[in-house]
Amino acid sequence: MLANLLVLGAGKLALGDMLFILISFVLLTAAVKKFAWGPVTKMMDARSDKISGDLDYADQERARADKLAKEREEALKNSRAEAIEIVNKAKDNGEDQKKSIMADAHSEAESVRQKAKSDALRAKEEAMNDAQNDIATLSMEVASKVISKELNANDQKSLIDSYIKELTVNNETK
Repeated sequence: MLANLLVLGAGKLALGDMLFILISFVLLTAAVKKFAWGPVTKMMDARSDKISGDLDYADQERARADKLAKEREEALKNSRAEAIEIVNKAKDNGEDQKKSIMADAHSEAESVRQKAKSDALRAKEEAMNDAQNDIATLSMEVASKVISKELNANDQKSLIDSYIKELTVNNETK
């Protein structure tokens, strides 16, 4: 094909012009390869590496973000479980305290009731003893006055009334 071209070109162009164009083309191609093609290729390779690096970095960041999201979700689940556990423990502690307070209150009420009952019995016994002593004293005084003088009906009535008044006054002061 080159031969056909040369034959066609020989008719129109001179062989020297053809050689000049061919040498110029080769030199220009070599110059473009050295000065333009190398830097352009280098720039394209650098751009390709940067894009690949950016894509890798984006993939790594997405994976890291997914991992962090899963960790946060897991932590949230754990914190919910811990919160439920804390609430349940607080309820159990409250119930235990309630039972303890109720038991203490019942035992204290029982001891107060027993003390009140024993105080009432003691007060009743003291009142009975005081009444017996007062009746015995009154009986002795009445008997001694009856024995010391003979009384008529009016005297007896006034004597009994005065002793009842004394008894009332004595009981009120005690």
